[in-house]
Amino acid sequence: MTDDFDTLVAEGDAVDLAGWDFSWFEGRASEQRPPWRYSSLLSERMARAHAALDLQTGGGEVLAEIASPPPRLAATESWEPNLEVARARLAPLGAEVVRAPDDGPLPFPAASFDLVTARLPVLTPWPEIARVLAPGGTFLSQQVGHATNIELTRAMLGQHIQPSGRQPHGEAAKAEAAGLEVVDLREASCRVEFYDIAAVVHFLRKVIWTVPDFSSERYLPQLRAVHETIRREGVFLSHASRFLIEAVLPGRT
Repeated sequence: MTDDFDTLVAEGDAVDLAGWDFSWFEGRASEQRPPWRYSSLLSERMARAHAALDLQTGGGEVLAEIASPPPRLAATESWEPNLEVARARLAPLGAEVVRAPDDGPLPFPAASFDLVTARLPVLTPWPEIARVLAPGGTFLSQQVGHATNIELTRAMLGQHIQPSGRQPHGEAAKAEAAGLEVVDLREASCRVEFYDIAAVVHFLRKVIWTVPDFSSERYLPQLRAVHETIRREGVFLSHASRFLIEAVLPGRT
């Protein structure tokens, strides 16, 4: 594999951004997974559900891994390029994929689902989640937490940047304000390792909230500094904060 800076930056810039398939990063970057194994939890909950909704499904990559879809399965996505990707990927599960804004409203009647899920949602529309859940229904989500990838953000924007992002207990308070009861709340800090600058470029283009105005042209000197760190140390190390939240709507289905 080349270590030429310009070639690697161009490679990172050329990768397609559609969907949330991170397989391109294999051998170039890695992210430690939280201990609760969200994909397994998702599959277990889906197998027990009668009607389920997956919010902000991306290209349907995670949802497609469930073992047994419920009788009714729906998913939402806000980004147009992902819609057809998700529809094709989730068609074997019989899923309906509809366009909906991340912050709502959700295009479903009240009390439509006994399970709503979301993996790494951009926003969590708590009032809408409570509205579309049937009494006794469950919301399960793995979310991006406070100070995620602050090392990478500071490498681009400067060491003065203060950590930001969602706090687990803050989200729990929002859930409860919407009428839900939080039954599980867990946190984890996970290592994120980048092995070449192409992976850094593609990651920053794809995970846009890390550096909101990122382009390789704008941040070329900072990218070169990260490239030199990788050449010297073999890796650029960052950390992803994750939390799991599970909440129920009181009552019976």
